[in-house]
Amino acid sequence: MRKSIILGAVVGCIAAPAAFGGNLLSPEMDEQVVVQAASTSSAGGLLIPLLFLIMFAVVISGSSSPAPAPVK
Repeated sequence: MRKSIILGAVVGCIAAPAAFGGNLLSPEMDEQVVVQAASTSSAGGLLIPLLFLIMFAVVISGSSSPAPAPVK
């Protein structure tokens, strides 16, 4: 019984690499997919701050009231 277990283990160790060895065909490679990013304008990040500054200037210039008269 002990010899049959040892023989089974030896046969399993010898046969295992052949079972997972793969095949003789060359591997098939998938084509690489190239995704081109859309080009963006460099001034895109400038529009919002510029509009904010214009609105801020309009608010500041429109809300000016005459200075109060000095008290005597």
